[in-house]
Amino acid sequence: HGWSEYLANQPVQLSGKIDKAGYEHPHGYVELRTAGKTWHVVLAPPSRMEARGLLREKLVSGRRATVYGYPHRTKGDELRAERIVIDGKTTELR
Repeated sequence: HGWSEYLANQPVQLSGKIDKAGYEHPHGYVELRTAGKTWHVVLAPPSRMEARGLLREKLVSGRRATVYGYPHRTKGDELRAERIVIDGKTTELR
């Protein structure tokens, strides 16, 4: 993977509502609407998310989520998530 494209030394935490989600290979994603903008948040592969208890049913439009991760070096609206919190449950993604 091209994880070097993300700024691992500049972690951020974002909270907002899920506008759209994908539970697909190679990585799931959510479009997270925050107060300032909508972020494309890259999650883990579906098999890892499922094994760690983050089922497809949790990634739905309108649900609130908090993500912690690293912004992309050149894509100002993309974040690689290390963990996600939905309904008070934290899922480690990496």
